[in-house]
Amino acid sequence: RVSQGQNNKPTFYGNMKIPKEKKMNQIHKTLTSLNQKTMFLVALSFAYFAKALSGSYMKSTITQLERRFDIPSYLIGVIDGSFEIGNLLVIAFVSYFGAKLHRPKIIAVGCVLMSIGTFIIALPHFIIGRYEFETSVRWTINSTINPSPGNISGTINVFPSFPPGCEGESNLSMWIYVLLGNVLRGIGETPVQPLGISYIDDFTSEENAALYVGCVQTISVVGPVFGYLLGSLCAKIYVDIGFVNMETITITPADARWVGAWWLGYLIAGVITLLSAIPFWFLPRSLPMSGHQGAAPCPPEQTSFIKDPSLLEHKYPADEHASFIEMAKDFIPTLRTLLGNPVYLIYLCVTIIQLNSLIGMVTYKPKYIEQHFRQSASKANFLMGVINIPAVALGMFSGGLLMKRLKLNIMGAARFAFGTSVIGYVLSLFFFAMSCDNAKVAGVTLSYHKMDKISYNEHSVFAACNSNCICSGTDWDPVCGENGITYVSPCLAGCTSSAGTGKNTVFSNCSCVGVAGNFTASTGQCPHRDNCDRMFPYFLALSVITSFIISLGGTPGYMLLIRCIKPQLKSLALGFHALATRTLAGIPAPIYFGAIIDTTCLKWGQKRCGGIGACRIYNTTAYRIAYLGLTLGLRTISFILCIPGFILLRKQLKREERNAIHGALANGGTELEALRKEEFVISNSDQSQRTSDNSTERETRL
Repeated sequence: RVSQGQNNKPTFYGNMKIPKEKKMNQIHKTLTSLNQKTMFLVALSFAYFAKALSGSYMKSTITQLERRFDIPSYLIGVIDGSFEIGNLLVIAFVSYFGAKLHRPKIIAVGCVLMSIGTFIIALPHFIIGRYEFETSVRWTINSTINPSPGNISGTINVFPSFPPGCEGESNLSMWIYVLLGNVLRGIGETPVQPLGISYIDDFTSEENAALYVGCVQTISVVGPVFGYLLGSLCAKIYVDIGFVNMETITITPADARWVGAWWLGYLIAGVITLLSAIPFWFLPRSLPMSGHQGAAPCPPEQTSFIKDPSLLEHKYPADEHASFIEMAKDFIPTLRTLLGNPVYLIYLCVTIIQLNSLIGMVTYKPKYIEQHFRQSASKANFLMGVINIPAVALGMFSGGLLMKRLKLNIMGAARFAFGTSVIGYVLSLFFFAMSCDNAKVAGVTLSYHKMDKISYNEHSVFAACNSNCICSGTDWDPVCGENGITYVSPCLAGCTSSAGTGKNTVFSNCSCVGVAGNFTASTGQCPHRDNCDRMFPYFLALSVITSFIISLGGTPGYMLLIRCIKPQLKSLALGFHALATRTLAGIPAPIYFGAIIDTTCLKWGQKRCGGIGACRIYNTTAYRIAYLGLTLGLRTISFILCIPGFILLRKQLKREERNAIHGALANGGTELEALRKEEFVISNSDQSQRTSDNSTERETRL
């Protein structure tokens, strides 16, 4: 019909005749949909940023938590893996049932839970007492005349009996609050990824989906930049700042006993996460499909994985309401269908093994920089945030952009991700050549009698030069002698007097430092005097290059996961993938990486109430071999599994393409027969019409 305007003239829009009011409504709906889509994309990016910031800050504080709660690395791995335990508890149900409910509001609830969990992690700081570190000069703070450490330290540091009520000391169990808070943070993070990514992919065109996912993933990688920078800032601040006189503190941020203000960053991260939940409360359950998405042609590779072509018309039935019982009955058959896809299973196994390598490497990389290259925790976190993480963000974004520009199909995306991973693997082998010698510590890495050669054999911290002192062999209060050798404590250095307070304390008459006995020692370990300073920049440069190359394949690999399954299984596939990787990679990787790192410890700290605490110094060579060897060994196994994966993918693509061709030919034959029938009917109709016209003409002539 033709619509009449104010002047009774029809209004035409192209080849269609549409009322002006209806056209305006369509424009309004399109703009509203675009605004809501943009709002969701921005909100999801901010939520990714918030969760990535708090997660990276957790990893930047592992050494701080070790020292504050006097726990070994494997226990830190348990705390770090508790985040994945929280995901494990609810992710399968959230991914399946959440996809059929109001996804934005479920994401908002998750952000609130993440915020509460982050605040709980910081709670122990406000419950436990002040941090007390091992030191031999604590008694000199209020003393005007400093007695000799060699004569007095036995009464200070030997711990002949435990203090009253020591067994109930809160430090021994306060790390449980950190673990529980991290579990709650993991529960809250569960709906963000599977529901957010599926929501974007459902209501955007196929060609823009990869770019949008790449943008969100890029923002999520920018979050760790600020997380590590926040960790660097807080690591410089003393844990009890404002409650102690800093002039009396004898340790520096480079000391193995230093604990920064770890709790401050969790408070900041909790507030940011809470703010990220606000926009999701105002978003609709679903968005109108953009453009002609339903009619857009699909690539043959994707069509081959979709058995029912009618599903392509609407990628996700967002407005479909189903009862909880009906959804529960469909869960097991749907999961069975998902796991029946061999390509998905191979992809799952490969990513599980590679994530074991990645998670273990990232978790302990700041610690590796601290111990191997003798950098402070603040500097290690700063370098991770400023140099390494931006390379990952650039790689993720470039990977999504390249996939859009090159128009990679499923096989192309798989080859691209595999190629970048292999190149990064080859470059990572050069890390083995970037080694540093261990610190020279008398009685630990070298003998008192042979001060010129480092040896990892069992040594004794007791010698003839300190036999006149009553020293504790378990304390760790290092001093640097004039000879460039570090001693475990001033008592074990044979020092008999001291002057000054705090960091400026100087010990004199140290019999182990020099033969004459009139040599001095200062607080803290000796600075390294080898080629580590020259080697460290090369390590950073190679780390940036390998991180960029490996992350190039991140987005194509992730899109491979989305495209190799049916659209209605998308949320479940993403959720089950996250469930499997967190169960088999996120939880165990930090634990066994930490346990293996613990085996390379040369000197353990001593708890106030007895027992070993955090490690003070490691065997550098063994640490490097264990850390790098385990990381690259796992990636080697994943490459072996990729071979049958490519074979299965190629065979299935060829088989499904043949089926698609046969189906197209069959449909073409049916359509041809229908056309022939239609032509027959039309021809008969035309013949009848001509006969009727001829008879009419004859009658007219008569």
